[in-house]
Amino acid sequence: MIKINGMSCDVAGKTLAEYLATTNFNLARIAVEKNGDVVPKAQYETTVLEDGDTVEVVSFVGGG
Repeated sequence: MIKINGMSCDVAGKTLAEYLATTNFNLARIAVEKNGDVVPKAQYETTVLEDGDTVEVVSFVGGG
């Protein structure tokens, strides 16, 4: 199981890009951290989620 934003998800073996494709996140407005390290957008396709990983997806919100 992978913990994503505090929730357990059964997505081990998928790439970060595959997981994100199943969500409603706006890819242009997010940052992703895996096990405490920021994942560059260029690595979403090659970053494989492994059992025990902790992932945080943060959406940027504009305002004024």
